[in-house]
Amino acid sequence: MRASGLRATAPRTAVLDWLSDNPHSTADQVADAVRQHLGSVSTQAVYDVLHACTAAGLLRRIEPAGHPARFESRTADNHHHLVCRACGRTEDVDCVQGAAPCLTPSSTSGYSIDEAEIVFWGQCPDCKSAAE
Repeated sequence: MRASGLRATAPRTAVLDWLSDNPHSTADQVADAVRQHLGSVSTQAVYDVLHACTAAGLLRRIEPAGHPARFESRTADNHHHLVCRACGRTEDVDCVQGAAPCLTPSSTSGYSIDEAEIVFWGQCPDCKSAAE
């Protein structure tokens, strides 16, 4: 944390610890977990920690369409996600092809492309089994 320019506060440590074991958590899930660990912590404080840690590169924020933003601590690579349309369960998928940006668009329109974000949508095994 300090190497990223952030002070190591109890809320920041609790958020990073939770997300290292519970990737793809929503802000509300993180807030509930931090409160269980530290006691009284405001929702705004948790949002502030998530924002600061994301800005510092310690966390990654993903925003699957139709679902709340999720946070993860896996930031050192360019990976993608599987998202269940029914329950929102989210899993990591390694880069589709080689190094960033993984895919090359048919036209860049003059942009300098450095990253591709891909979300694979479907049903997780649990929701698929429940539907059958």
